[in-house]
Amino acid sequence: MNKHLELASDSIVDRVYEQLKAMAVSYEFKPGERLNEGELAKRLGVSRTPLREALNRLNTEGFLRFTPGKGFFCRELDAHEIFDLYELRKSIEVASIRLAIKRARDEDIDALLKFLEATGPDPGERSSVELVELDETFHERLMAMSNNAEMLRVLRNVNARIRFVRWIDMDRVNRSNTQAEHRAVVEGLKARDEATCVSVLEKHIDRRLDRITSAIKEGYAQIYMPAARSAGS
Repeated sequence: MNKHLELASDSIVDRVYEQLKAMAVSYEFKPGERLNEGELAKRLGVSRTPLREALNRLNTEGFLRFTPGKGFFCRELDAHEIFDLYELRKSIEVASIRLAIKRARDEDIDALLKFLEATGPDPGERSSVELVELDETFHERLMAMSNNAEMLRVLRNVNARIRFVRWIDMDRVNRSNTQAEHRAVVEGLKARDEATCVSVLEKHIDRRLDRITSAIKEGYAQIYMPAARSAGS
């Protein structure tokens, strides 16, 4: 294969991967649903080869499940898995803030404080999707100050895998409190106060299993209610 064809092939796989990932994250596929590769290839306008590459990548990253002899399935909304992901998120964010205490540049810290001022404590007219996106941006910018690209890569994977539950959870969160905690972490970082940063972050990220279970129940209702409504109309 010549270089141009290789690049074209890679870009097709990347495009299909991003499209499928967005569908998996938002549960456009129903939990546990088997994916029809033929229909997906037609819908996305690609052959089976780039589709299969993208599906394999999403399986490796935890967005889909693969069963030999049966195919690819949408992952279930599993409370224990989400709880484990929150624990993972907390552990890497705490580890990264310890590194950031030593490595963060003052100008990057000041820029993050300005980001908090610009986005404000008031949710305004923003949707849950937009609010979660702002929150992810904050945490990723905070982690970037650790100068550890691998930690940031893991955080982005975790954020995408818990995003659907966070959209539900965002409606129950007091944004003023959340933003105050964000500010406390950044001000602690500016003061190079590790103890404050760690204690605020741990409290900020912690989610109890019962709260996650409750959000997942609501999530299932949101996934299946539109189908029920259209079936009854």
